[in-house]
Amino acid sequence: MNKVSDDGERRRRSLRLKGFLIAGLGVLLLSPDSLLVKVTEVSPLVFLFWRGLLLAFGFTVINTLRYGRDLPGLMVKGGWAGLYCAFAFFLSTVGFVTGIKYTAAGNVLVILNTAPVIAALLAWAFWRERLPLRTWLLIGVCVGGATLMALGEMGKGEPLGLVMAGLAAFGLASNLAVARSRSTVDMSVMLVLGALLTTLVAAALGGAQWPGWPDMGFITLLCLGFLPSATILIQTGPRYLPAAEVSLLLLLETVIGTFLVWAFLAEVPPPLSFVGGGIILAALAMNGAFEALRQRRRNSLLAGPQP
Repeated sequence: MNKVSDDGERRRRSLRLKGFLIAGLGVLLLSPDSLLVKVTEVSPLVFLFWRGLLLAFGFTVINTLRYGRDLPGLMVKGGWAGLYCAFAFFLSTVGFVTGIKYTAAGNVLVILNTAPVIAALLAWAFWRERLPLRTWLLIGVCVGGATLMALGEMGKGEPLGLVMAGLAAFGLASNLAVARSRSTVDMSVMLVLGALLTTLVAAALGGAQWPGWPDMGFITLLCLGFLPSATILIQTGPRYLPAAEVSLLLLLETVIGTFLVWAFLAEVPPPLSFVGGGIILAALAMNGAFEALRQRRRNSLLAGPQP
């Protein structure tokens, strides 16, 4: 019985590590998103049209390579939960792009940092999934650091940008929470539907226009280079980790994304941004070190005394 329990615990921790690696790589690939959205000079509707169209193509290619002829059946298997994930992806995409266009990148990224709290509350309210106190403390520290990053940019931009960023945070959190509730199904195959919905809505509102160069080059680089793989990896994360912990890893984008915008577009972060960014990085690094230490101790106990 103990061996079965130990094997189960070892497998659970192995899956957690796999989830951290998958979602973490996705976040790193996602980090140039704010910069490449900000650097273009097209309207949000035109950007959304091409973003949705190119992402739909990218998602289709990647998932076809992954699953081949099984892809349609996997999409059907997603059911209503999968359809909601697709719709929530649409909400987060529209909210993020519109928010970036109408307010400072730091504001949008900070509002998105409420996603771990939203995801945790949704998971608790609907599926009674509980997080350990340590994770709640980590969320609190990281959101506090993100708030410091935002203080210097408060009041910049239009209120619409802040509202849309809030919509993006809810869409992101609810998407990951619902995906977690069906962890046996790969919900990343549903992303193509969310991307197509984005394209159709943007086209209906007049976004089906050629953006010209070099904007089309930036959009293509983002939507065929970074985003498809990044989004699929992040969407896969809840199969192995609670939605709140996947959202927590997205806090890395707050730091990396803000400083990429600073480096390339001269949107200079205020001094508090350096403090807040340091807090986020330190908290996530300490959590990673704690997880690694606990795993090492657990492995030592499972191995038992050596002859």
